[in-house]
Amino acid sequence: MSSAADSNPQAGQGRPLPKKESDLFRNVVKFYETKQYKKGIKHADGILKKFPNHGETLCMKGLTLNCLKKREEAHALVKLGLRNDMRSHVCWHVYGLLHRSDRNYNEAIKAYKQALRIDRENLQILRDLSLLQIQMRDLEGFSSSRLTLLQLKPNNKINWISYALGRHGTGDLEGALSVLDAFLNTQDSNSVERSRNFESSELALYRNDILEELAKQQSTTTTNALEQYQAAYAHLMEIEEIVVDRGCWMEKRARYEVHLGKYEEARTTLEQSLERGLTEDYRVHSGYMCALLEVDGTTYDEATLRGGKNGGSGTSGSSTDTLATIQVLSSEQKKRLLDVYQNELLPKYPKSQAVQRIPLTLLLSMDSEKELFRSGVDAYCRKRLIKGVPSLALDLSTFLLEEVDDETTASPGRYRRVTDPIDVKSHPTFCILLDLAKSYIVHLESINKFSPEDDDTTNEKQQQPSEETILWAWYLLAGLYELCGNYAEGMELTDKCLEHTPNAVDVYELKARLQKAAGDMDGAVTSLDKGREMDKQDRYINNLTTKYMLQAGQEEVALERIALFTKHEGNPEDNLYNMQCCWYELELADCLQSKKVWGKSLKKFGAVIKHFDDFHEDQFDFHQYCVRKVTLRAYRDVLLWEDDLFGQEYYGRAAEGIISIYLHLHDANNDPSQGGKGNDGRYGEPDYSTMTAAERKKAKAIARKKKKAAEKKLQQAAAVAEAKKAEEAAAAQKADGSGNNHHNNKKKRQAAIPVVVDNDPDGLELLKKDPLEEAKKYSAILSKSAPKRISTWLIQYDVSIRRGKGLMALQALYKARAIDAEDAGLFERTVDFCTKKDGIASKMNETAKQVLERQTLLLLEPSKSVKEFVGSAKEKIKSDPLTSLPFRAAVAAASVAHCGSSVADASTLVLDGGIDARGVSVDACRDVLETLRTMTKKDGSSKAECDAWIDVVKKRFPLIKNLA
Repeated sequence: MSSAADSNPQAGQGRPLPKKESDLFRNVVKFYETKQYKKGIKHADGILKKFPNHGETLCMKGLTLNCLKKREEAHALVKLGLRNDMRSHVCWHVYGLLHRSDRNYNEAIKAYKQALRIDRENLQILRDLSLLQIQMRDLEGFSSSRLTLLQLKPNNKINWISYALGRHGTGDLEGALSVLDAFLNTQDSNSVERSRNFESSELALYRNDILEELAKQQSTTTTNALEQYQAAYAHLMEIEEIVVDRGCWMEKRARYEVHLGKYEEARTTLEQSLERGLTEDYRVHSGYMCALLEVDGTTYDEATLRGGKNGGSGTSGSSTDTLATIQVLSSEQKKRLLDVYQNELLPKYPKSQAVQRIPLTLLLSMDSEKELFRSGVDAYCRKRLIKGVPSLALDLSTFLLEEVDDETTASPGRYRRVTDPIDVKSHPTFCILLDLAKSYIVHLESINKFSPEDDDTTNEKQQQPSEETILWAWYLLAGLYELCGNYAEGMELTDKCLEHTPNAVDVYELKARLQKAAGDMDGAVTSLDKGREMDKQDRYINNLTTKYMLQAGQEEVALERIALFTKHEGNPEDNLYNMQCCWYELELADCLQSKKVWGKSLKKFGAVIKHFDDFHEDQFDFHQYCVRKVTLRAYRDVLLWEDDLFGQEYYGRAAEGIISIYLHLHDANNDPSQGGKGNDGRYGEPDYSTMTAAERKKAKAIARKKKKAAEKKLQQAAAVAEAKKAEEAAAAQKADGSGNNHHNNKKKRQAAIPVVVDNDPDGLELLKKDPLEEAKKYSAILSKSAPKRISTWLIQYDVSIRRGKGLMALQALYKARAIDAEDAGLFERTVDFCTKKDGIASKMNETAKQVLERQTLLLLEPSKSVKEFVGSAKEKIKSDPLTSLPFRAAVAAASVAHCGSSVADASTLVLDGGIDARGVSVDACRDVLETLRTMTKKDGSSKAECDAWIDVVKKRFPLIKNLA
């Protein structure tokens, strides 16, 4: 071999390292895997002294340096090693690992595929590639990689299961079944996989899940669906002896029996579930009702899916929803259910809260049984008032149902929960509850009984009212007043409660809610903080106090309160960030946004976005673990949950907050009164052209002071960051000099880990970004991940119209209309689009113009112009006095802007019935006042309408602050 070849041996090209260096290289790999990075670097340097261009060693040294947070040096070494040995699968594998550590998964996949071109049967590279493919949801690629692994190692159980998961993920259910069957056929009758244990149980139930999914896929064909359900049922009965999760097995059995029409067997199965202790599970009760009434399988699936979970009926779900509160039943059906519950289940389970409560929901809508409902709910309330249940009012609110037509199906109507105070106040069930609560108070105050007919000798001891019962009766009535919007009366009752029992923490919480709803946010904070003082060990009340303080703009005091339950050392906000406390960061971001502290608000919203990115990355650790532990059903659920991760409420709030700030900055940049584009969107100086010389001089002096203060703050932040870096370097150096005991000393290892320093605490760098590009990025994520939320499409419209994308804006309006055609925000944007349509169309080609014109007319149907569209909305408001307040205000503003109406005429749409309409809240009233002020400012008329509105609002909300 030539001297040139010896000086630069290339592994994979027939020139391996000498034995000594080869042993050192194996040690480098071993030290990397055992996280002894400094030893690994020392051994790598030993190789590189003799062979400085050895590609694989350079790559391994770079990978090790990357683990020591030396990213730039690591990338340089790995690239150098790869250039020196392009045909080494090790170099390409290391290059992929480096990209994986940077979360650059697409580049990592490319590197792994290149490595596999060199070494097609490398098991480790195939495993790493398959993990990245499932992480990126390249399901076809994942399935292909796992098939290769299975062919190379057919005796490995994990390879069989992973390949079955891959086929399942691609939608090939029959393929997944055949893979599982082929694996099970390789096992004899005495193998672990066929005995009763957790892994075999999970594998059997996973196979049954696939059979059920296959039956649902074929539900369009009744015959095939029944055959598949029969196959799933037969398999379920076959695996009964191996299944460990008995509850899941019985739940599946009942579902299959209903789908197959075996209603008696389903009823028996669900009765066995109740006997096992599931008497408080409303999903079991929903299934039991379906079996009794012999409903179809689709209704059963809906009732058990929605029942007993949030999001039940209507827009406000409850954990107490059952078939009877989701779907309208006939009188005969209700009587049958009532007979079974009262005569069979209640004697058998007399202490079950669910069995006591469900008959009330059946009596609820039976006009002939109103007295029975009243007496039943009377007994229900008395027990809980004697026990002192604070959530009784909230529990009773789930009885406030109204029937709505289900336009999507030909099935009977549905129920939805009544939540608006104006609807609650007039609901007949609420009138019964309110009358009962008032009668309790009258009789408890006078004779210490619930009613004069009560007999002390016949009642059981625990049914006798105590001295505390009157407290909870007042509390119940106050809670009912909160539901119907009578906040002043509710606060009077909470004051009575506190006079009776000054240390009742729950009363302080209710009083704070009433004060907040009435417009006194500062008073709500004071009340809640007093309650917190009563029990300083209660994390819930402390967190609620913090939340109210942030909503009141008291962020510094709020930090002190939340810090009581964080680590005592270090910055509390850093601890909250590490704990991924999203609710606090969202509330703080909203608080800072309301104060126009844009940079810090963006930082906090961005922190929540970062948490969700971490949630998404965290699933990577489960791809191997769940398959190895055979928790396949839970793993499948995790993958589906992760697919909808960015549609979660907290992520939506954070993304919408970021978009709204960037849109504000964009508008400020293009508004001459805000200083135009010369400010980089950061400070928004006033329009000097409209000022006198003295005013201009004063304004410029203020602007200079603000600029200097901002620059000084930035310099101080940079200085603090440099000081921290110096401290970390000193700590790391000290830890390095501690000898061989360093790896055995946990504290010293932690001291050597560099602390992440925020070089931009005020978010000034975020303000320098292109506002529209940032808004576009987050609106695209929401459009993909949260398409069923109307706010997604409204904000998508706001972004698209500013970008001049007329068709995208029009599409957003259509999407929003499909969700809620009566939304006030949708009405405003529809009118706005029609006024801007001509300007947008002028920049389009002829085909796009025609599409825009045609679809705009369809959007306005049956109206043919904006004026007719607004006019029809005005007629609707006049015909329905309960039309929501925000919609009234939107129509009033549009009528002034586009119909030539005067401010006086338009304001009647709000003033004539606005305060007694739906959607009335303190925030809505403030928004209406701002709308009226804008209208009068443009029209140049007097402010009489604004003053009239302020008087109306103060009568409804006497505690409201900052309104005038």
